[in-house]
Order: sequence, then C-alpha cells, then structure tokens
Amino acid sequence: MQRLDRVLQDTVANKDMPFVVAMVGTAAGVTYSGAAGPDAGPETVFRVFSLSKAICAAAAMILVERGKLSLDTPVVDILPEFGSMQVLDGFDGKVPRLRAPRVQATVRHLATHTSGLEYEFWNADIARYVAMTGHPGMLTGLKAALHCPMASDPGTRWGYGMGLDWLGLVVEAVDGRRIDAFCQAEIFAPLGMTQTGFAADPARLAKLAIRGPAGRFVPHDLAPPPMPEVYGMGHALYSTAPDYMRFLRMVLNKGVLDGNRVLSVASVAVMQADQMQGLSFQKMVTTVPPITADFDPFPGTPVTHSFGFLRNEVDSPGRRAAGSLGWAGLCNTHYWIDPARDVAAVFMTQSLPFAEARVMRAYEAFERGVYAGK
Repeated sequence: MQRLDRVLQDTVANKDMPFVVAMVGTAAGVTYSGAAGPDAGPETVFRVFSLSKAICAAAAMILVERGKLSLDTPVVDILPEFGSMQVLDGFDGKVPRLRAPRVQATVRHLATHTSGLEYEFWNADIARYVAMTGHPGMLTGLKAALHCPMASDPGTRWGYGMGLDWLGLVVEAVDGRRIDAFCQAEIFAPLGMTQTGFAADPARLAKLAIRGPAGRFVPHDLAPPPMPEVYGMGHALYSTAPDYMRFLRMVLNKGVLDGNRVLSVASVAVMQADQMQGLSFQKMVTTVPPITADFDPFPGTPVTHSFGFLRNEVDSPGRRAAGSLGWAGLCNTHYWIDPARDVAAVFMTQSLPFAEARVMRAYEAFERGVYAGK
C-alpha cells in the first residue's frame, strides 16, 4: 500500500489537490485507508454533492422492490406538477421559446439523466435561460429551481441535471416520509452510516478551496443550502470517506452489509445494468470554467448509465473492468465500484474546479495503483 500512500502524498505536494482522503474496499471489508494534507482523515466531513444521487437511486429502488413504484412509471402520475414542465426549444431574440414535451418522462429517465432536465453548469441554452429569466439556480434550495425547462425531450439524449432531485420528490410522494427521514431509516441506519446526513458539524467540515488565477488554491464558499424548501437529492448530502465506502460495499455485496439487507440481489442487479435504452453518456461541456472543467472520464469508449451510476461498457486497461460503476461530486469527491474485480474506492477532496485535468490525473494514478497491487 506504499504505492497508494505515495500517490496521495504526491497529489498534495504537487498542489493537484489541497488535501485528499482515499479508501479501497471489497465486499468483505476495507483494504486500504489513507490521507494526505492538512486536517485530512477518516473523520473529515465532505460536501459530497452529486454522491447524493446514488443514495437517491437506492431509495427509489427500495420502493420499486416493494411494488410501490416502477422504472417506467410516468413522473406525472406521481407528481402532477411535473405535467407543467416544458422543453426549451430555442430563443426568439431575447424570448425563450417553450413547448410541451413530446414524451412523458419516467422514473427511469430521471435516474439515468435522460429526462431532458439539465444543469446550467453544463448546458449553454439552460445557462442562457437562467441568466435571461432570473430563474433560481439549483443551489438556492427553492422548489421553483426544479421547474427549469427541459433541454430536450425525455428519452432522446443524455443530459446531466436535476432528474435525481425530482426522483427524491417521487420517493417522498410514494412513501409519505420526507426524503431525509426515509434515507435515515432505510439506508443510513441499516448501513451504519452514522456520519452521513443533510447537515454537517462545522468543526469537522473540510475547508473548500478554488484554484485562483495564479494557480494557487484560495478559500471558497459553496455548499448545499441550509434548511432548503426541498432537499435536492442531486446534491444535498454530507458524508465521510468511511461512511460512503459502506454504501459502496453494500452494492458490491449485492445489497447487504454486516448482515443488514438494504436491497435484494435482483434490485442491485437492476441498479448495475445499463438502463439508457440505447442512449449513451455524452461529454459534459462546461459553461462555468472556474467551477467545473469539461467532463469526459473515459473518452473514446462506450459509457452508459445504470439506475444511479455511470457505467463502463468495456475494460479500461490497467483500471476498472467492464460493468464498473461510478460518479463524482462537484467539489471533487470521486468513487468507483468494480463488481467484476470486487473493488470499490473513494478519492475525495474539496476543491474547484470540478474535474480539472490535475485532479483527474491524480485520480487515475490512484486507480492504476489500486489495480497494480491486485
């Protein structure tokens, strides 16, 4: 494991990240834990942002398993307000051109980012719409933020966005509990994720840094909104590396951890399978370079999306195998799950921009180090 320690130390020494916490595990247990940089360790609390999405997908899958929901249920059947959603079809000068969607979005569309809902961070038309209309952004915590128009008809293309925020509302409507209560009772408590939730102890919350014009990290303030009108399950959670590893190991172990079953074997299989119905992941092109770089983690290879995870369709030499799952959070909290090789890992910091080249090189070096030791 000295190889992995060296990757972490070099990452911080080279100022690729301000600090880093990393873990590797199997279905049976944790096989590596390391950290480098100031105030970095297993107790460090992270704004995990989009690592919330897989938790939301698991919550929805619990309801599917109980017969209360289907992947093909139209969203409007559960949330009538979704029926008012429109598609942004361009602009007539300074006036957005809107129309009704030609296809009804389903639960599957929400979980696979094929619903047409896209973040303004990676869609120039949506960014233009938000700037033009003053529509509230995704981190305001306002329910109105979710009513931004679709960028395309559901089921026609990949587009990264607020589908999982809507899926959280679906879970609430079907189950009757608020999403924070549902996740605590059905996921966090059974998995022993005692440090994961919708608020954080300021004393343990990691400092966030953004790379400034001179290339140095400077302090920055960005977090899920406190006491939001709705908890956006695309971004709302805080967690630690050990806690999130417990969730990943549950997936590796086909739905159970330490004797506590959260999902059936069949449900985990559904969560791992390609659910894009012929579509594929498309490169995410930034509209806000200080906050995020472009994102295309495996260029030139087929990549799809399961019910909650990005999915590699072919082996990546020296790295994860075909069928591997993964994703990342805005402040550079990264993870992957490799069922074929019985590997799960987290690689976490708190820095912007998301997915900048230096971060992605360090993450790849860590991943290659993991497989070099197998």
